[in-house]
This record gives sequence, C-alpha cells and structure tokens, in this order.
Amino acid sequence: MKMRSLGKTALEIAPLVFGGNVFGWTADPKTSFDLLDGFVDAGFNAIDTADVYSKWVPGNQGGESETIIGQWLKANPAKREKVLIFTKVGGDLGQGRKGLSERWIIQAAEDSLHRLQTDRIDLYQSHWPDPDAAYGETLGAYQKLLKAGKIRAVGCSNLSAPQLQEALAVAKDLGLPRYETLQPEYNLYDRGGFDGPLRDLAIREGLGVITYYSLASGFLSGKYRGQDDLAKSPRGKGIAKYLTPRGDRILKALDQVAARTGAKQAEVALAWLIAREGVTAPIVSATSLPQLASLVRAAGLALSAEEVALLDQASA
Repeated sequence: MKMRSLGKTALEIAPLVFGGNVFGWTADPKTSFDLLDGFVDAGFNAIDTADVYSKWVPGNQGGESETIIGQWLKANPAKREKVLIFTKVGGDLGQGRKGLSERWIIQAAEDSLHRLQTDRIDLYQSHWPDPDAAYGETLGAYQKLLKAGKIRAVGCSNLSAPQLQEALAVAKDLGLPRYETLQPEYNLYDRGGFDGPLRDLAIREGLGVITYYSLASGFLSGKYRGQDDLAKSPRGKGIAKYLTPRGDRILKALDQVAARTGAKQAEVALAWLIAREGVTAPIVSATSLPQLASLVRAAGLALSAEEVALLDQASA
C-alpha cells in the first residue's frame, strides 16, 4: 500500500487512520483487539486516540481508549514497530486536568505513555485551543518532550486559520517546534470549516491533514434518509442536522457514484476525501470486522474526475 508523508514529519502513513474513540465505548476490549489486528494486517499503520476518550460514556473516567490500545500493544509487542500511535492532550478530564499549559502537557504525556504502555507517542496533538495558555508555553512544553524522546512530532486539532497562523508564527519567532499536522472536522457535508483559508494555509505550509468525522457521524453511509431512520443508531440525534435538502443532494450523488463503481456510499465518501488535495488521510472507525472490510475497500477505490466533480457539485 502506498504510504503518504504526514506533513514535514518523518512519519509515513497509509491513506486511512483508525479512530480509537470507539474503544471502551461501542467496541469492547476483545472487539477492539480484533479490529486493531485486522487494520494492521490489512496494511494500515496509524491509530488516533486522545486522553479524554471515552469520558462521555457513563461510568468512564477518560483514558479508556488509550488503555485498550496499550493492552493490545503489550499483547502484540512486535506490532509496536509497525504502527504509529497518535494521541491528544487538552480535553477536559475533570478536576482541573485540561488545557495546554506546560505543567499539564508534561504530566498528561506521562499519563498517556503509561496507559499506552509504550516509550513514545508518535504524534502528540493539541486537542482544542486553550485561551489561557500562550502558544510559546505550549510549544515549549512539546520541545521538552521531543528532546526527551517521549514524542516524535507535534500536531493540533480544531484550530481556525488565524489561530494556526499565529501558532506557526510564534514557533518561527521563538525557534520552537511547530505544529506539523492538523486534525479538522471535514467530510462531504461539513466542508465550511476546512475549505478556504484553513485548507489553503495547510497546503501552503505543507502540513499533514487527518480529518475527523470523515463520514459525518455515519450520515454519509446512506443509512439515514429520514426521521424514522434516526432510531437505528445511538448517534441518531447528532445525525438529524444532516437531514436537509443539501444532505439529500449529497446522498443522491453518493448513490449515483456507488451504482457506477459497485462500492458502498461510505466507501465513495471516503475515496473522495482520500483524493482531496490537502488531505493526507481521513480518520475512520469501525465496530465490526465487516465494517472494517468496507473501510479497507475504500482505500483502494479510485474515483474518476467526473465522479469527483459530481460529488463536489452536490456538496458545494
């Protein structure tokens, strides 16, 4: 499988990244192990998680996803050299454990390393902007972790174009490590946050871009076409916002391309993302092996220029 450079880091990744938010939530440990084995055995090599996953589940404290990944790494020591582990810091774990201060980043990195049962994090990402921490402080903390060999590269998530521009400028001015990757919400429906100035900046600066909510919480699978369909998933309430005339246009375009290619709608939506200039790889999740097999097919699906244009027009 052809690898892609993750920005100007030394990291090379396959065209899909597995999203670990499902571990400890909709995928129990055994299922999680099976999914991770299947993903890596199919030739993919990057796993994305965060310290706060999956605190939103009743009874969870946060750290469940990292813990399961760590248990999998311990059970499969040879696979540690085959995979890249991405995690994030800054989400609210409660009791003041949040943000991007130097004190918390240094502590949170140690906590993540312990849960992941590894000696290094391949990509450590600022999860959310923190108005209480200066970019210089945050990037200075990452510099210490880089020098200690505890992380290999630094990225960010959920920054606007002005915020990212400022962070890059501070890194240059102070001689600090810069954000080399960006993790934005981006898919065929949710294009406004990344398309435009942010995408232009990422391309111009050579940043690696890994997109989340790549299937719009499952809407782009084509399973949800009306209010009656929302009961099919615990995500139903979140999918309701996509039931618009524009959403209907996008689904019809996906139907057309799926019919032409023999692929599923979700596979077409991911293939569009993979082919999009400025996108390194979409983050994808699965909770079953059949879902994982569909993701694998998406990575090998090449859309024609006409099919891409049809999807572009429907989602504009």
